[in-house]
Amino acid sequence: MFKNSKELASFVRKSVVEMTHNGNSSHVGSCLSIVDILSVIYFDYLKTFPNDPKNKERDWFILSKGHAGAAIYATLSGMGYFDSSFLKKHYQNGSIMSGHVSHKSIPGVEFSTGSLGHGLPVACGIAHGYKLDNLNNKVVCLLSDGECDEGSNWEAILYANHFQLSNLTVVVDYNKLQSLDSTDNTITLEPFSDKWISFGWDLTECDGHDHKALKSALNKKSNKPKVIIANTTKGYGISFMESKVLWHYRSPQGQEYKD
Repeated sequence: MFKNSKELASFVRKSVVEMTHNGNSSHVGSCLSIVDILSVIYFDYLKTFPNDPKNKERDWFILSKGHAGAAIYATLSGMGYFDSSFLKKHYQNGSIMSGHVSHKSIPGVEFSTGSLGHGLPVACGIAHGYKLDNLNNKVVCLLSDGECDEGSNWEAILYANHFQLSNLTVVVDYNKLQSLDSTDNTITLEPFSDKWISFGWDLTECDGHDHKALKSALNKKSNKPKVIIANTTKGYGISFMESKVLWHYRSPQGQEYKD
């Protein structure tokens, strides 16, 4: 359907705004900050089988920041897992597409998330299983920056280094806003990159909206688990939403949606 990841991102960004508007749901800002990341992961990196989602040769993706469910649903639709008409029912009564991402009856979603700090431990287990079976399947997990306040993530980070899970890549959506305030004012993460390096990970930092930089970071070869600190802007692509914590919970309505 799309010629490149940028075209996919354009579709996903527009779909996310429509979905959160139609369902009067939260987290449009959180979705928009990861649109480019998801588009590059799916278009340029993962081995996927939209017509056979459970194919044993597939690579795995887990969206640990499950509140950005609209973004992964739209990405999967854009990749051909299901028709885009299903997106119109997002977060509405009777819909299978809940606000926080659910794998139930949705092709391509591997794991339901929402309670933060659960995605990476599961991703570690999947990656370790592939290692033990001498298989080359890749596993990618996308975390939010605020989610890195969770202790379960740091246990998983230790685990991945101990077992040298070189088939595992973590991408952190570092938009520096969480829930009701900045990450600095909530629980300071800095020196963030140094923490990952000290835990034994191969780290790359890049612009999380630069498709070329993201593709390069994802394809970097390493014998360690990889982490990409993707510097992003919450609400990216919509001027009045950018870097505004308000859009963690607010949905675009009325003139905001028309604009």
